[in-house]
Amino acid sequence: MYQAREFAVLAGVTVRTLHHYDRVGLLKPSRRSGAGYRLYEDRDLERLEQIVALQFRGLELRQIKELLEGNPLRLAEALRLQRRLLEEKKRMLERAMSAIDEAEAEIARGEGREISCALRKIIGANAMENNHDWMEKYHTEESRAKVEARKHLWSPELQERVSRQWSELIAEVEGALGEDPASDKAQALAARWKALVEEFTGGDRDVTASVGRMWQDRANWPKQMDQKAPVINPAVWSFISRAQAARKA
Repeated sequence: MYQAREFAVLAGVTVRTLHHYDRVGLLKPSRRSGAGYRLYEDRDLERLEQIVALQFRGLELRQIKELLEGNPLRLAEALRLQRRLLEEKKRMLERAMSAIDEAEAEIARGEGREISCALRKIIGANAMENNHDWMEKYHTEESRAKVEARKHLWSPELQERVSRQWSELIAEVEGALGEDPASDKAQALAARWKALVEEFTGGDRDVTASVGRMWQDRANWPKQMDQKAPVINPAVWSFISRAQAARKA
């Protein structure tokens, strides 16, 4: 048996961390001493190692608790997903390192014009990494896995086409704000809106909810992402919402 301080040193965490895990029900000590001190044993160390590993992979404590108390297969699936996400981040870092290597080589050759181009590549690679990290907070484990599975479908050409369609559709909705939301014209616009959303989400509820959370938090988007996304004024959102409600009714 180990007291909290001994166990913390053995596991490489702080006593405060152990106390927090106890409070949230993530890692309860095996027993308490007569004086009320927390006492841990070797099997507690195994669970703590799993917790630390899952935290390192970016999971929240609530998610870790659900996984460790649920089906072991779910834990294996979560680890596979986290591996894919880390591999994607590794690829982004490798692109950034490659751009830096290129810039250093061109600086050594004194090629000013090429230096400027290489520096733009570095900035672009860093922006991709930051955007990847930023969007993670809007996803659940389920929606993240589903987006990863569909990523290969989302080519730059498709992105360009869909961006153009969104711009055109938003402009058409702005021109139809005086229409009855139940009219044929409004319903046609709402149907096109729904189709564009589903082209990204695949019609999946988890992914749709994640996209909704992201758009509701637009005030906190990174500047670069905010500038790239289409501007949608509240009147457009209201009109589409009323048209969709009329369709359901």
